[in-house]
Amino acid sequence: MSVIYILLGISIIVAIVFFIAFIYAVRNGQYDDNYTPSVRMLFEDELLKEQTKPSIKSKKTN
Repeated sequence: MSVIYILLGISIIVAIVFFIAFIYAVRNGQYDDNYTPSVRMLFEDELLKEQTKPSIKSKKTN
């Protein structure tokens, strides 16, 4: 039974270490996306064309 308490304590310590590493990575910009904004301008025209196309659902017949 004491092994369970030891393993529980170790797992909590490991979880705290991973949480601290995650917070450190977020604060240092590890998850900032620098690639997408530079590519977005290449595909912006295609998105605008799709939005301006009239859809079949929007035409109502009376």
